[in-house]
Amino acid sequence: MPAIKWRGALIAGLALAAIVTPVAAQERELLTLDEALGRTGVVAEPANTELNPRIVGPRAEAEAAQALVGQARLRPNPEISLEVENIAGSGAFSGLSATEYTLAVGQRLELGGKRGTRVEAARAQAQLADLRADLAGAELGFLVRERYVAAAAAASRVELALDVVERNEELARIAGLLVEVGREPPLRALRAEAALAEAQAELQAAEATSLAARTALASLWGDQGAPPLVPSRFPGIEPPGAVMATASGLQLRVARAESPAAAAEIDRERSLRIPDPVVSAGVRRFEESNDSAFLLGVSIPLPFLNRNQGNIAAAEARLRAANAREAVALADFEQAVTRARSQYLAAEARVETLSTTSLPQAEEALRLVRIGYRNGRFPLIEVLSAAEARDAIREALIAAQEDRGQAAAELIRLAAQ
Repeated sequence: MPAIKWRGALIAGLALAAIVTPVAAQERELLTLDEALGRTGVVAEPANTELNPRIVGPRAEAEAAQALVGQARLRPNPEISLEVENIAGSGAFSGLSATEYTLAVGQRLELGGKRGTRVEAARAQAQLADLRADLAGAELGFLVRERYVAAAAAASRVELALDVVERNEELARIAGLLVEVGREPPLRALRAEAALAEAQAELQAAEATSLAARTALASLWGDQGAPPLVPSRFPGIEPPGAVMATASGLQLRVARAESPAAAAEIDRERSLRIPDPVVSAGVRRFEESNDSAFLLGVSIPLPFLNRNQGNIAAAEARLRAANAREAVALADFEQAVTRARSQYLAAEARVETLSTTSLPQAEEALRLVRIGYRNGRFPLIEVLSAAEARDAIREALIAAQEDRGQAAAELIRLAAQ
């Protein structure tokens, strides 16, 4: 018996340390969901937005696409040329006496609507890049909510494990007293001590899981220090009232914007079939007679072999691919909305049933069994069975709340505009 008491005191001390440390830490800081969204730059915090690479990258791509629109509006630059003829020859052309100097300026004239189609193609790409940047923000918001819910669930499981340790400490103490007075066999006390050791191991595992979940959350804003603490209370994430009665989420809008961009690219490639003439004008000086003359010229490429047919065919194929992706995206989007809505409603129903009916009944049953156990009316096995049933319901409630939060985060992502 002294050995049993010593082991019980040691395990109780470990459990007490595990209880005090998280509670004391939680008094220092508890990160809310809104604060987590602000640290990642999902909400309006410009400083964080400029630092988060998950947002900086897509926004930079959108800025690059906008810059290309301005570039597409520019016309071709004029060209200047200088020619020197009849220099350093032989006979009458020796030296510089018979040299001819020609200075000309040429300008390429864009035909076939090249500039207009180029600008429209650039605008379509810019619009697509803007939508992708907005989608990146929505995806980041989803990751924050998803990982925050996971961290809250892990904190709830730590809290549950702490309660289990406290309960098993009490049961082990009572079992030791009953064994001392001869009302329970020594095997009961050993079983209670084993249950306490198992509970302590579960607590350590829950704390490790909680640390991993909080670290994953902090990585979304690049925090390399100690991860922030998250309360065990689940955040109130409310999904949109009517999720896409008309499908118009960002995910689908990105897929739809690819087709106009591909069509604009076809027009641009087709405009390149028409050759652009180069008109030039200049002046020529004849050194031998000290005379000058004006020059006019035009050059036109002959599109006999290269009519840009390969690029046109490639652009047409890209349009077919974009149309196919749009059809797939629409089907996947509708299926994702249906699945997420069903998961949310099912989890909401489970949370309601477990929290209002199942858990109170299990708590009352455990309370009555523990009273009977203290009075010697019930064996330890009955207390353990009732406690395990109550703990299973609490775990099911945590899982249901986690599923509800994850489904709500998914619905918010799908509804993002």
